[in-house]
Amino acid sequence: MADNDKDDRSTRMVYAATAMSTAFLARRLLIFAWTKITGKKPPTNPEDPQETLAEALGWSVLVGITVAVVRVLAIRAVSRKAISSTDREPASAAKG
Repeated sequence: MADNDKDDRSTRMVYAATAMSTAFLARRLLIFAWTKITGKKPPTNPEDPQETLAEALGWSVLVGITVAVVRVLAIRAVSRKAISSTDREPASAAKG
């Protein structure tokens, strides 16, 4: 039972590290792409009234969707790798 708790905790830590690192990298890539495409830095504070509404909304939507998608894909990849390395079936497949 203690091993299960330890495995769950280590798995959660790996998922958290994966999610944070991929979110960071995705955001850095978006900042680079935004700057390259628009010629200026992305809005640092989308709530600032001096930013145009289109830029504020565009940046917020772009970051939100991209970070969420990248996190899900990265965690699924790590999960798939962990399952294949331990030769265990996922819980959903075992119910089958």
